[in-house]
Amino acid sequence: MSKKFRIIALIMCLSLLVSACANNASAPTANPAAPAAPAAESTEKPAAAPVAADPVKLTFWTFQNAHQEFMQDAAQAWNAANPSKPIELEIGVYSYDDNHNNLLISLQSGTGAPDIVDIEIGRFANYLKGTPQLLPLNDIVEPLKDSLIMSRFENYAKDGSYYGIDYHVGIPVIYYNTEICDAAGIDIDAIKTWAQYVQAGKTVLEKTGKPMTTLETTEHWSLYPLVTQLKSDWLGADGSVTIDDPKVAQALQLLYDMMYTDQIAVAAPGGFHHAEEYYGFMEAGGAASIWMPQWYMNRFTDYMPELTGKIAIRPIPRWEENGAYGAGLGGTGTAIPNQTKSPELAKEFLSFAKLSAEGAIKTWTVLGFDPLRWDVWTRDEMKAQNKFTDFYGSGVFDMLVTLKDQLHPINVGELYPNAQTIVQSSVVFKVLSEKSLAPQEALNAAAQELRAQQ
Repeated sequence: MSKKFRIIALIMCLSLLVSACANNASAPTANPAAPAAPAAESTEKPAAAPVAADPVKLTFWTFQNAHQEFMQDAAQAWNAANPSKPIELEIGVYSYDDNHNNLLISLQSGTGAPDIVDIEIGRFANYLKGTPQLLPLNDIVEPLKDSLIMSRFENYAKDGSYYGIDYHVGIPVIYYNTEICDAAGIDIDAIKTWAQYVQAGKTVLEKTGKPMTTLETTEHWSLYPLVTQLKSDWLGADGSVTIDDPKVAQALQLLYDMMYTDQIAVAAPGGFHHAEEYYGFMEAGGAASIWMPQWYMNRFTDYMPELTGKIAIRPIPRWEENGAYGAGLGGTGTAIPNQTKSPELAKEFLSFAKLSAEGAIKTWTVLGFDPLRWDVWTRDEMKAQNKFTDFYGSGVFDMLVTLKDQLHPINVGELYPNAQTIVQSSVVFKVLSEKSLAPQEALNAAAQELRAQQ
């Protein structure tokens, strides 16, 4: 090649190089915030950074502000972990009746239901009648069965399909005011049976003048744990009415005796353990103890803060020292109506929020509840300082983990909502407040009313 042609070729190569550098310099970067990549010897064009997807809107209905906060937190965590499929969670918080009534209307009419919805356990049976208009959740539940308290899923099941995921286990526990018990010389760890509890109550009354406990006269939380310990229920596993079972009468008679024979119990001010009058009474040291499900922990922290450091949590007494412990109680099943346009995404998010290890831990740190995943109960995060450990100490789950295999499901048949209402509005009031009916009489009347509805 002549010298002239070599010069021309060199000029053309330089021109192409300058042009290529200019084009690369003017091209926009896919992620301006990302650090510059190191220079590479390869001449291949680098792959573009992934572009965040547009969020998919999911609607969520609830009747609890605390559940709203929990799901908002879960949505933020989901978006941080899943930038390729973010969600926009639109939350509606309604009154208890509006939430359930509007959902029922939406499902019956075939339009207007949310993507995800909270259904309180006492109403859940209403949505399982006939062919449920909710999506089965077996595909997100069954892979984790070995890590879950499965008795809580049976509460929201029909014909082998799970339709709801709860926020908690709801293990019944007893909350002792240690200041009162210590003043009476009571060793709360020595109380294993209800007979021993009554005897301790007599000592508390004699030494301090305080009642041992309070009993609900317009709600079911004082009665129901004792009933489930006797392996009885308002309904049978087949949906039959069993509220007049003599075992239910036995439990109700014990409450009556505590209040009127042994006089170690008083009616809860306001009629139930969520009344404003009740919170004030207990915060002032009104009674030595109360039994409620574990989720009641946040009622003490939120409404009775003066009792910080004075409340100890223990297993509830049993009918016999080695007798049955009972069932997880209360709850809200989160479900996915079959009207959702994003069924798989809704399931994935619900699993992330409630069934993942991270979500289970937040069930405790955000809500103060006992998570459905028992395998996180012994993790360090469950003992880390928060408002609940500040109030009760850090050993709550060391105690609860010993009870996880002793829980059985309750029987949530189609008449369950009606049975619950009758117990609350009639049975316990007539026996414990009016004293107008004996326990078995009140239960016979309730059974007759329920059977007429079958």
